[in-house]
This record gives sequence, structure tokens and C-alpha cells, in this order.
Amino acid sequence: MRHTVASIANTLHQHARAATMNAPTHTGRRHGQSLLALAALATTVSVLGACASAAKTKVGSPAPGSTPSGPSKASVTVSAADVVGVGRVLVNGEGRTLYLLSSEKGGKITCTDDNGCTKMWPPSEMPSGMTGGIAGQGVQASLLGTAKGPSGDLYLTYGGWPLYTYSRDPGPARAAGQGISSFGGTWSVVSPAGAPITGAPSSPASTAGGGYRYP
Repeated sequence: MRHTVASIANTLHQHARAATMNAPTHTGRRHGQSLLALAALATTVSVLGACASAAKTKVGSPAPGSTPSGPSKASVTVSAADVVGVGRVLVNGEGRTLYLLSSEKGGKITCTDDNGCTKMWPPSEMPSGMTGGIAGQGVQASLLGTAKGPSGDLYLTYGGWPLYTYSRDPGPARAAGQGISSFGGTWSVVSPAGAPITGAPSSPASTAGGGYRYP
């Protein structure tokens, strides 16, 4: 397409140049206007060709070096691990603690992009092409499932609870979000049996089981 437009523009320019060189000196104003119109047409064709080429480049493949972003398999891999202050709970494949929201019992998702919840509590969204989570060490594969969010995306669940991480956790195996009340419910870490573990987290020096309880 680009080469065709360029060829047409070049031909028009050549005709305009030839007509100008061969035109008799007694040619009137009308002939001069025709030459100007022919030259303008050639310029317009050239501009259109350049625009078409630019549009094709923009709409084509992503910029060099860019990579598509989205959920990873690690984010929907669930294992059990010891987390400071709360004991043995669910974590994802990156070691980050997983939480549930008490108002979402049964898989009804109320933590959404629209109410700003997912900025603080990122959901465990299923990667494209995946329909189920991955069971790691210490969990029951039969408790893994999915729930459909308001936008139609699939989110990972465990024991019927949609799972989230907390953006303010300082790193893996930490539970700074434990016991926070927001977005219509209370956030709790999850036991390998699929139940919320309630209560405030204990200090690292506390004895096992102190500061939290299994329902």
C-alpha cells in the first residue's frame, strides 16, 4: 500500500514538472492554475501515504522490548506455610500471604476495581487459558475453585472463599493485613482447611497459637 501511494505521488510530480517545463510562454492563467492543482494533488497523495504508513506501524506489534503483563501461575499456586504471628496459613507461589474477606462467604465478590478495593487487596486472578488453581504442599486440591468477578474475570477461591494478597505486606510470610476491617468485612488469613483464622496476629516471641484462633 505504501509503495503504491508513493508511486502514484511520484508520477503526479513528474507530470506536473514536465507540464511546467513544456508549457508555452503564452499559456494563460487557467493553465497555470491546472499545474498548481496537479502539484497540490501529488502532495496530498504523498501525505496520505505517510499517514497510512504511520498508522500501520502504530497498530501493529507492540514496541520492541515490551512484554504483556498479567497474572502469573505463581499467583494462583496455593501452599501452606508458617507465617509470622498467625501460624500455618495459605500463601501463593511467591510466598505472599493469602487473605479472605468475611463478606464474601460463598464466593460473592464485593472487592472490586470500582470501589478501589483491589488496589489495596489484589485478587488472585486466573491467568488467561487457566481454569483452576495449582495445589502446592500442605493444601487440599479439592478445595480449590474459581469465582467470576463483576467484569467476568475468574478469581481463585479456596473452600469457597476468593483469595487476595495485601499490598502493604512487607514481603513473603508476613501478615500485616490480618484483622483489618474494610470494604464491608474483615480480612483474615486462611487455614489449610479453608477456614478464616480470626484474631489479631501475635508477636514472633509469643507461644504457638497465641493471639489467633481457628473457628
